[in-house]
Amino acid sequence: MSEPLEIGDVSIRPGSRVKLKLAAMKLYTDTEMSIPVEVIRAKKSGPTIFISAAIHGDELNGIEIIRRLLTMRSLKLSKGTLIAVPIVNVYGMLNQSRYMPDRRDLNRCFPGSQKGSLAGRLAHLFLTEIVSKCDYGIDLHTGAIHRSNFPQIRANLEDPETQELARAFGVPVLLNASLRDGSLRGAATEEGTRVLLYEAGQALRFDELSIRAGIKGIMNVLAHLGMIRRRTSKNRAVEPFVAYNSSWIRATASGIVRDRKKLGDHVKKDEVLAEINSPTGEAIEHISAPKGGIIIGKQNIPLVQEGDAMFHIADFDAPCDVAEHIEQLQDNLVPEQTIHLEGLYE
Repeated sequence: MSEPLEIGDVSIRPGSRVKLKLAAMKLYTDTEMSIPVEVIRAKKSGPTIFISAAIHGDELNGIEIIRRLLTMRSLKLSKGTLIAVPIVNVYGMLNQSRYMPDRRDLNRCFPGSQKGSLAGRLAHLFLTEIVSKCDYGIDLHTGAIHRSNFPQIRANLEDPETQELARAFGVPVLLNASLRDGSLRGAATEEGTRVLLYEAGQALRFDELSIRAGIKGIMNVLAHLGMIRRRTSKNRAVEPFVAYNSSWIRATASGIVRDRKKLGDHVKKDEVLAEINSPTGEAIEHISAPKGGIIIGKQNIPLVQEGDAMFHIADFDAPCDVAEHIEQLQDNLVPEQTIHLEGLYE
C-alpha cells in the first residue's frame, strides 16, 4: 500500500485525495476530451473499488449519486482505495445520447482496443486505467429512454462473493444476469474484478428514490468491505431477494396505453397490467401478466406499437415478501422525509 497508484500520468499516494482528468482523445474540432476521476486513498491497505456512471451518456442518475457521495463529510476511508468516475461516456453526455459519436454502445465494446474504433479506444482506456486496477466495481445505470427501472442489482449471483456484495448493497431485488459479450462486466471478470450493476430510474431524469437507494447501497458495500465504519441505523434493513428469471411483456396491439400497474407492484398471473385503446376511446386489448412476479421495469411513454416491450417482470419464490420489502425501501428513502445518510457512517 506504500506504493502510489498510477492513473494516466498522475501518481496517487496512500492517504491522499486527488482529482484528475484522464485524457481520452481529441475530436475533429481539436477539442481535448477527458474523463473526470476522483481518487480517495486511505493510509491503511485494503480493497480497491471503482464507482462508475454514464457509460451510457443519457443515464444521469449515477452522475448525481457519485456527486452526492463525494460531497458527504462521512466519506472517510479507514482502509483501501475508492476510484470515482462520474462520467465515462463524456461524448454521449454532451449530446444527451446513450451512444458514442460513432453510434456504438460503449457497453458492448469492451475490452476494446488501443487502435480500434472511437468506442473501442475509450473502452480500452477505461478498462486498463481504472477497472484492471480494482478488486471490485459498482457500475451505475438507468433504464433506456422512455423506460424506468425499479432499484435493482444485476450481477453474476452464482459467484458466492459477488452475491454477498449484492446482498450487502441493500435493495430488495437482485437479478442474476449472465455476462454479455462486449460488456464492462464481462471484461472486468476477465481482469479478476467483481462488478455489481445498479439499475434504477430512467434516462435523462433524476429519480430521488433511485439516487438515495444508490448512495446508501454504495455506502453499505464500502462498510461490508471494511473500508468505512458504519453506525447502527434506526431503519429496518431491506432483505434482498434473488430472481433467476425475468421477462418483458410485449404489446399485442398498437394504440394509446392506460397503465393499471406501476414499478414495484406485485402482480398475479392473468392480472391486467394495462389497457390499450384507440385514439377515439375504443378498447383494443388488455395486457395481462402471463405469470406472477414483481414489475422491475416498464415503458413510460403512453403510446405503443404492436411488439413493443411494456413491462419487465421478475420471478420470485415469494413475490408477496418481495413486495413488502420494496415498500420498506420506499419507507426508508421517501423523498418527503429528511434522512441523513451522513449519520449512518463515519
